[in-house]
Amino acid sequence: MSLTYNKQKQRRQVKSELTEEQKSEIKEAFDLFDTDKDRALDYHELKVAMRALGFDVKKAEVLKILRDHDKDGSGLINFEDFNKLMSERILDRDPIEEIKKAFQLFDDDGTGKISLRNLRRVAKEIGENIDDDELQAMIDEFDLDQDGESEYFPFIDSLLVEISDLIFVEP
Repeated sequence: MSLTYNKQKQRRQVKSELTEEQKSEIKEAFDLFDTDKDRALDYHELKVAMRALGFDVKKAEVLKILRDHDKDGSGLINFEDFNKLMSERILDRDPIEEIKKAFQLFDDDGTGKISLRNLRRVAKEIGENIDDDELQAMIDEFDLDQDGESEYFPFIDSLLVEISDLIFVEP
């Protein structure tokens, strides 16, 4: 982690409000996975909606959520409660952990580096047709030891500085 990022973090406070995009994602997940359109989510709908928002929850946790928010014994959670629950969870996310997860999606071979092969695979998976020169330019931006691969720490450090304005607000 860079000294610049640490100093910025010390001077700022964590945002306590979702962005409009995050609010919209919660609403979209609810609407999309409320498959029977009863304006409430059952166990299966809730589990899939939470997964779509990036939360991999176990069965016991989903059941507990439903017990905690089920006001009428129906085994359902309404949008108001879902929105509150997801808002709290999103705000509680550790941005560093989220970046680590993102890095690991690229680093499928577990080398701690992102290679041209890794980027090529991801580009193909998301349907992007990017030539090798452009992919290599992406790697070169973070390749401090010039071995042709992007190492974990420079990649993370650069992202932390770039996203700090999204995570923190001036006091």
